[in-house]
Amino acid sequence: MAESADQLAALHDELDGAALYDTLGTIEENPRLAEVYRRLAAVERRHAETWAARLRDAGLIIPAHRPSWRTRTLIWLARRFGVGLVLPSLASLEDIHGHGYAQAAAVPSGGMAADERSHARLLRQITQTGIGLEGSAVAQLEGRHRAAGGNALRAAVLGANDGLVSNLSLVMGVAGADLPGRAILISGLAGLLAGAFSMALGEWLSVQSSRELYQHQIKLEKGEIEASPEEEAEELALIYQARGLDETQARAMATRMIGNQTAALETLAREELGIDPKALGGSAWEAALTSLVLFALGAIVPVIPFMISSGTTAVVASLLLSAVGLFGIGGGITLFTARPVYASGLRQVVFGLAAAAVTYAIGRLIGVSIGG
Repeated sequence: MAESADQLAALHDELDGAALYDTLGTIEENPRLAEVYRRLAAVERRHAETWAARLRDAGLIIPAHRPSWRTRTLIWLARRFGVGLVLPSLASLEDIHGHGYAQAAAVPSGGMAADERSHARLLRQITQTGIGLEGSAVAQLEGRHRAAGGNALRAAVLGANDGLVSNLSLVMGVAGADLPGRAILISGLAGLLAGAFSMALGEWLSVQSSRELYQHQIKLEKGEIEASPEEEAEELALIYQARGLDETQARAMATRMIGNQTAALETLAREELGIDPKALGGSAWEAALTSLVLFALGAIVPVIPFMISSGTTAVVASLLLSAVGLFGIGGGITLFTARPVYASGLRQVVFGLAAAAVTYAIGRLIGVSIGG
């Protein structure tokens, strides 16, 4: 009974998907994309028929299908605001269905899980072309968005900011407790090292996990090419159509690519998965070292005055030097936000010094309570 209920739910999910794609095919102004959506609808209906056949074989009566509230809402949004608004939601739904099919033991053979995952990747490809309402993709097409460089710069600026703000807060907290200058210096250096190594380890784990995930996805893609080359060629053709080729050209290019499994795997990794199979997201060690250095550069700023002075003089100098550093970081942020330098810089100074003031006050309370 539970299995039949699951199959009925899967049937309705596929029919919901077909209804959504049919709607997108009717309202999409780009004829090539409209054809892509109609073909996706056909795949969903084929999946639905597979589930319906199973239910009929079990002697069950299939109730009439009525789109779910989510489907009706997405259709309304697509008609009202355009296809681009609903594509991310559709991609997420396809991912959910794909993962569900991959884990379910009762899924019929025929690549349903692979189809759903491919549909999700295709929808993201369409979104990234700038068609619809995806502002960042439109800006990238117009040349105003530095995708790779902007992300690297942003990571650099924010890494230094993390180091400066966190260590400034630590130093001011210890200074508030009225500890000797040597103790403040040791605490600041310890905070620098602990934070830098923690950031480096976190970055290494993040990049290495991504690399392992990419390797797993490429392995799955290789298996799908070997098991179902025609289906992979179809998905690749859909991607090329979404990028502007007509159906004949897209199919010809996809067929040519699939003919060479090595080239096909590399192409599908790039086109469907968005993965460079040679780089796999970059070096984990390089990312870790970069993160360590950037954090340390920020974290050393509030510590420098305590290397050459102590007492109130060192505290005031640390705050002033940190304020200069915070203003510089705020100015750096404007390279990818287009805000005025003074506004962004002053905002960074205010927030950073506010955090330092809070920790100084807490340190003062702790120092007084412990000192009696």
